[in-house]
Amino acid sequence: MQIRPARHDDFDALAAITNHYIATTAIHFAYEPVSVDELRATWKPRFPWFVAEDQGVVGYAKAGVWRERAAYQWTCEVGIYVAEAARGRGVGKRLFGELLDECALRGFRSAVSGITLPNDTSVALHQKLGFTHVGTFLDAGWKLGAWHAVDWWQKRFTTGAQGPALTASMSVAPR
Repeated sequence: MQIRPARHDDFDALAAITNHYIATTAIHFAYEPVSVDELRATWKPRFPWFVAEDQGVVGYAKAGVWRERAAYQWTCEVGIYVAEAARGRGVGKRLFGELLDECALRGFRSAVSGITLPNDTSVALHQKLGFTHVGTFLDAGWKLGAWHAVDWWQKRFTTGAQGPALTASMSVAPR
C-alpha cells in the first residue's frame, strides 16, 4: 500500500468512496451523492489531502477549513474515508498519520474532527493518533431514521502562548 498526496485524477475514486458512506451510513450527513466536481471544489491548496493506493484508491484523508473567520486559520478540520473492502487493514491509521504530520508541517496549531455516533472504530483511531475528546453535540443530525450525536475531537500540534509562526500561505489580520 502506498500513501501519497491526492491528485486531480483521484476524484472519481474519492467520490465513489464518499458516496458509499452517504448512501449507507450516518457517518456522512449528506443525503444526496456528491459529484466529482463538488468534491474536487472542496480541495484547497493550503490543506493537504492524501490517498491510500493498493491496486487502486482505497481511502483518503483530507484537511479543510474549520471556520471561515481569520482567527480560526490555525485550526483545520480533518476527515477520513476508507473503502469498505480495505477496512481493518491499517489503512486509516497510516492515512490519518500522514495527514496529521503534514498539517503540523504546514503550521496548523491543531486539527479538529467530528465523529457521528455510534462509531467505535473511528473513536479508537482518533485516540490512537493523539486526539482528545472535547465535546459532544447531542441530536446534531437526522439520518437513516434516527437522531445522531457528534463527538468532537482535537489534536494539538503545539501549545503555549507564543503567537503563530507564519508560512507563505497564511496571514494574520492587522492588530
